[in-house]
Amino acid sequence: MSEHAPVPDGESIYDDSDTSSGRSAVRIASVAALGGFLFGYDSAVINGAVSAIETRFEVGSASLGFAVASALLGAAAGAIYAGRLADRVGRLAVMKLAAVLFFVSALGAGFAQSLWMLVVFRIVGGLGVGAASVIAPAYIAEIAPSAIRGRLGSLQQLAIVTGIFCSLLVDYLFANAAGSSHDTLWFGLEAWRWMFLAMAVPAVAYGVLSLTIPESPRYLIATHKIPEARRVLSTLLGQRNLEVRIDRIQRSLHSEKKPSMADLKGPALGLMPIVWVGILLSVFQQFVGINVIFYYSNVLWEAVGFSESDSFKITVITSVVNILTTLIAIATVDKVGRKPLLLIGSVGMTISLAVMAFVFQTADVVTVDGVATPQLGDAAGVAALIAANVFVIAFGMSWGPIVWVLLGETFPNRLRAAALALAAGAQWVANWIVTVTFPSLRDVSLGMTYGIYAVFAALSFVFVLKWVRETKGVELEDMPE
Repeated sequence: MSEHAPVPDGESIYDDSDTSSGRSAVRIASVAALGGFLFGYDSAVINGAVSAIETRFEVGSASLGFAVASALLGAAAGAIYAGRLADRVGRLAVMKLAAVLFFVSALGAGFAQSLWMLVVFRIVGGLGVGAASVIAPAYIAEIAPSAIRGRLGSLQQLAIVTGIFCSLLVDYLFANAAGSSHDTLWFGLEAWRWMFLAMAVPAVAYGVLSLTIPESPRYLIATHKIPEARRVLSTLLGQRNLEVRIDRIQRSLHSEKKPSMADLKGPALGLMPIVWVGILLSVFQQFVGINVIFYYSNVLWEAVGFSESDSFKITVITSVVNILTTLIAIATVDKVGRKPLLLIGSVGMTISLAVMAFVFQTADVVTVDGVATPQLGDAAGVAALIAANVFVIAFGMSWGPIVWVLLGETFPNRLRAAALALAAGAQWVANWIVTVTFPSLRDVSLGMTYGIYAVFAALSFVFVLKWVRETKGVELEDMPE
């Protein structure tokens, strides 16, 4: 076959047998996924600080919910604008900007002297989270061979859940060393402040390591830097059919003008159907309430009778479970496919959330300071813990990683950054809605709250069954609009 000959349908033009190229792709994707680590750390670090912030700044449920969710406002804005920025200045430039935002947020939140100062710097960190949530899956999809694209795309979620674990572990260690999250640890600063300050270390590492990886070859081709794109593709994918690959990328980027949000317009309520699929995947991922587990679990378990120390331990254990189940997704996504894993996850989440709703709804209620709080007995406490971890398992092996894989690969080349930005922005808005409403819903009824999440988990099954298409093994250039 000549280098310009067409490739038969179903045959990959990647040289997947080139193990050195595969190792290069894994290394580069791992660096890009560090943004996910910071995304996870920044999102979950607030968990260990919630109680201390509530006491330190004397805030009620509504203000507390806003403070916890404030980072998500920045994340929504960061996600929406990151795609446009990535198309203008490149994927790597956005990664470096995200690293700077994480660093500034760490210092600002750690030294905050008022609730509003904390909120401002949490929003700054949220901008970094939003940018990372767009740029990492897009970049990884654009550098990955199709045969391992699902596994490399799942590195984003593995990095996120590892970041969550590390932030919760740091929260626990600092609180334990000081005596509680409220108490002073070092240099006259309370433990909760050190929880935020610690994020400066991975932020610097992310910024430095982003200097060691190449620009996305698809961005280089889109900006007419063909020789540089050829070098990157050769390193990542080997020499086989290299010119065919470049030609196909060029043809898939057929739009003469710069990509923009206007390209996403279509007949379905103003947007293309595939864009709506991405948006609804993002919304369902959040409306099942997963981040309640990671943002509020300490407060939740304390409220139903566990000590602060035990609540920290439970939260750390849950985050470990999340990591292990993400590894299941990485091992199976390119074998089983995306859609079957999502369907299995929806069933598991629906059942476990329904159990949690039943346990909390039928628990004895004690009124403390005017707030009705369920008190779990020994059996009910064990049932709630098991159900919560089954929920995390179901989410971690499916909706956690697979949504990021699909968002990175399901959109056509010329639309990817803009469509992914819109879908990720919707995800952060949905995340914000869940996070900011949970304290008030908790005060009404935990059983009702988890019942609502169970309904969305059931609806997610129907949505995937009817509207989500399988993308396993499909080249990015072959993704239909």
